[in-house]
Amino acid sequence: MSTTEPATAGGAAPEPSAPNYLSHKQILVILGGLMAGMFLAALDQSIVGTALPQIVSEFNSLDKLSWVVTAYLLTSTASTPLWGKISDLYGRRPLFIAAIVTFLAGSVLAALSQNIEELIGFRAVQGLGAGGLMSLAFATIGDVIPPRERGKYMGYFGAVFGLSSVAGPLLGGVLTDGPGWRWIFWINLPIGLVALVIVAAVLKLPHVKRSHKIDYLGAAIVTGAVTTLLLAISWSGPGNGWGNGTTIALLVGAIVLAVAFVLVELRVAEPIIPMDLFKGRIFSGYAAYAFLLGFAMFGALIFLPLYLQAVKDLSPTRSGLALLPMIVGIFSASIPSGQLMSKTGRYKVYPIISSVLVGGAMVLLSTLSMSTPYWHLAIFMFIMGAGLGLSMQITVTAAQNSVPRKHMGTATSTMTFFRSMGGAIGTAVYGAVLTSRLEVHLRDIVPNATQTMIDGLAKAANSVQALHSLKEPMKGWALHGLVDSMGDVFLVSLPFLAIALVLAVITPEQRLAGRSDGPQKPEDENVDASAAAAMH
Repeated sequence: MSTTEPATAGGAAPEPSAPNYLSHKQILVILGGLMAGMFLAALDQSIVGTALPQIVSEFNSLDKLSWVVTAYLLTSTASTPLWGKISDLYGRRPLFIAAIVTFLAGSVLAALSQNIEELIGFRAVQGLGAGGLMSLAFATIGDVIPPRERGKYMGYFGAVFGLSSVAGPLLGGVLTDGPGWRWIFWINLPIGLVALVIVAAVLKLPHVKRSHKIDYLGAAIVTGAVTTLLLAISWSGPGNGWGNGTTIALLVGAIVLAVAFVLVELRVAEPIIPMDLFKGRIFSGYAAYAFLLGFAMFGALIFLPLYLQAVKDLSPTRSGLALLPMIVGIFSASIPSGQLMSKTGRYKVYPIISSVLVGGAMVLLSTLSMSTPYWHLAIFMFIMGAGLGLSMQITVTAAQNSVPRKHMGTATSTMTFFRSMGGAIGTAVYGAVLTSRLEVHLRDIVPNATQTMIDGLAKAANSVQALHSLKEPMKGWALHGLVDSMGDVFLVSLPFLAIALVLAVITPEQRLAGRSDGPQKPEDENVDASAAAAMH
């Protein structure tokens, strides 16, 4: 089983008995740079959405619109485990700097794009950098802060993630309505340069230099597996149908490549994702939990802005402001829970409560109607935010605490990878549910409608602008069907959240290591010791 290993010193010297963690003052200095880098990556997952209609109008390329989002998703998800592994070999600082530079280069090129093909390609470059920013920020925190104290700081990272999820649509709307859509990329430059200066100046971590071999075959296979899967669920499935030959071929190809990746990783000397990590019950349990929570939460993050803009007729800017209760919920839960985790060294209860709160919020959101008052929705969003804030970064800390320090970057990036994959697959599943249930509800609402009318109403429901251009009573029918379909989408997440709850309950807890602690025992030994202590 895995153990928590001590930090390493520079050169080829052996690892000391206790990690050389940074002081509180030193941590605060670098925290701003790490948070700025993470904010960049998280922000660009959502900021583009509100600018897409204007981009389509300028480039006249509706048929390629989805690739603006898919290209970013592909490269950011596929590159995440690679950044983590390479940083374990060469150190966090040079890789984090490389990730920032790559992201900023992609941002500049995207802002200068002259056609949709260039924009798609440069979004892929952005995504490549974003995969490093997200995972390396968490891994660096694991290097410089002992697990027992990590909760005090990880809560702020959770708040940054929540802030970016809601600020993205708001900022995207303001910039698109104002100076134009290209500014959603120019805005990255000042934030990224601040992060670059801070990280280059102060993030000087000791690192063990050791002989190594890069697992090129594993890297190629995992990239192919992720790319094939995301092409199936983000492009071919929604566009061609889930029974289409191309979609089925892509899904089968993804499964074959995933199996091949596991077989390769079991045999190479230095795998991209060591399979031994999954032997630990804590790491494997919370990796699965991260996947399921990512699957569930993206439904709310995607469909709530649609509800606010389509049903409540809010502008992109106002709909972003209307999501503020979710930010408040994330802040109010992530920061205090992190403080309590640091004080007590215990964390098991938070993912359990998180699953219950997110599940309850999904049930409440499924009751939304055309006439639901905003204050009801605000309460639902606050509960959702609180649930997400209780687990998003705590599970990362628990997983980091259960693995050897030499695998810190790999373990962290793998957790991020599973959450991203959960979000990507969840988004595709929710989109398929929305589409299929929309036609069913429209037939109930307009029982004598022809298939042509149903198809026209369903097509209009895919665009806020098209919905609002319909005349009554067709506009009312389409909106009513859309709201009822959203209710079904929220309910679909409940079985996955129930599984996440079971995982949170059965996954063992390992005491968080403190600043003066040396190497820990394997996680199962700690669990057995804790259980024995509890019996006396």
